Parts: sequence; structure tokens; C-alpha cells
Amino acid sequence: MTTFSDLKHLFGVMACAAALSACDSAPKVPPRAPLADLLNQASQAAGSGQKEQAVTVWKQAAAAYPADKAPWASIAQTRYDAGQYGEAIVSAQEVLLRDPNDKAANSIIAIAGLRLSTRALGDLNRQNGMTPALRTESQDLAKLLRENLGDNTAATPTRRTEPAKRRDKAEKTSKTDKDEGNKSDPFDLLK
Repeated sequence: MTTFSDLKHLFGVMACAAALSACDSAPKVPPRAPLADLLNQASQAAGSGQKEQAVTVWKQAAAAYPADKAPWASIAQTRYDAGQYGEAIVSAQEVLLRDPNDKAANSIIAIAGLRLSTRALGDLNRQNGMTPALRTESQDLAKLLRENLGDNTAATPTRRTEPAKRRDKAEKTSKTDKDEGNKSDPFDLLK
């Protein structure tokens, strides 16, 4: 005959067996896809015009292989090509964390930064928000940039202290036409 202590013992054994069987049922992690496969899949998506799908796959590759710079380099180049310079800079900085000597990442940061700066200065100039201090600092930075690029011939013009003479209408028109033809130089705003 079964007593209460026997049932208690039986339930204890069943509880231990149930607890131990749960240890074996841990979820299995699927093996991660090889990096080359992910990069190839993303490149195919980018090649077919699905840039955002490509960036998503590159981000998956970056998460799966955090030490590899290739996914971040591809994201940086794609964002730069799309004119998303802020995101291109962030992705290029991720490349530099993995390889501080990467020339392509440094180039993206430099050129994208200049494009953002030029855009912001143009916006400020159009809004009449260019304060004298900001103008002076911008001119100093432009001079430093010219020196770094080896272009010392384009010195910042000095301001005239004599009063401006009145121009006739023909002079104003020719000056306006000349200014409009030279919009490719981003430093014109600082002159």
C-alpha cells in the first residue's frame, strides 16, 4: 500500500526529472551565414537598385562579424553616393575603428564633411545668419584648408577701407553674371 510519504517522494523525483529535462531543451542558435555570402547578397541587392535592402544586409553582416570593416565600408560608400553625408561619416568612422589607416574611410569623412560644411555655410549666408565672428572663423578654416591642399595662391582678399563708388547698371550686371558663373567653388561664400 502506498503511503503519503511515498507519494511525496515520488512527486519529488518527478519534479527533479522535469527540471533536469528542461536543461536539455535550450534553444539552438542557427549557424551564422558566412561573411562572404552576406556581402555577396548585399552587393547583389545594391546592384539591382535596392540600396536600403543592401544596407540592411550589410548591417546584419556587421552585427554577425563585428571585427570586420567590409560591411561598414560598403555602407559608408552607399550613403555617400546617396548624398547622405552625415550617415556616411558615421559609417566611415566605424571603418576607422577597425582600421585606422583606411584611406577610403578617411576620404569619405573629409569630403562628406566639407560638403556638409559648404551646405550649412550656404544656408547661413542665404538666411543672413553669418555673424562676423562666424565669417572670420570660416575664412580662417578655409585658409587652413587651402594650405593643407597646397593651394596658397587663393589668398583671402583684403577688405577695402575706402568708400565704395557708385556703379552704373552695366557694371552691376556684368559682376552678377560673373558671380553666377563661378558657383562650383564652395569657398566663394567666404570671399
